[in-house]
Amino acid sequence: MHVFYNKQGIGDVLLIPVKEGSRDEIKQESYGDVVKITDKRDGSLLGYNIFNASKYFNIEGQGKIRLTEEVLAPIKDLFTQNELNDVLDFDLSPKFVVGYVKEKAPHENADKLSVCQVDVGNETLQIVCGAPNVDAGQKVVVAKVGAVMPGGMKIRDAKLRGVPSSGMICSAKELNLPDAPEEKGILVLDDQYETGQTFELE
Repeated sequence: MHVFYNKQGIGDVLLIPVKEGSRDEIKQESYGDVVKITDKRDGSLLGYNIFNASKYFNIEGQGKIRLTEEVLAPIKDLFTQNELNDVLDFDLSPKFVVGYVKEKAPHENADKLSVCQVDVGNETLQIVCGAPNVDAGQKVVVAKVGAVMPGGMKIRDAKLRGVPSSGMICSAKELNLPDAPEEKGILVLDDQYETGQTFELE
């Protein structure tokens, strides 16, 4: 999960997006410099804006900033100071990781799909993949469930032609990497990458 800060572009505001919502259907509640944004229709949480952010946080960098425990701790303190009792129980685990394709098997209902068992360090995921170049023994980039792709698509558990799939094996183009090839195929990593390590997107 990421937060966003661009002092020159939008001012001294830390943006914490949680969920997309309609601009016309939002409700805002202020708690000091914290603004909580919810959906008018169902009350679901869309996110928070923290104004005068540099007064409360030592923010390093601009743009997209990974939300870590170190970043989250002072945000929790600020919420407590302003009597906003929301539980900030965010999943901070990395969503783009290096995976190792342990097994590749044909899909029972689709000739062009493969069913892969992919080791991502702390678990093995079953991922259905349509790339022609996927094979056992490769190190690849895996977008885990909950990841948001650069194009905006959110990765969810799914069934592809009847077979469960948890995550996506990514191409360079899907990751929006520079000089990504146009032809179809996943990004195959070299052996300097460790299985389970975070794969950092620009």
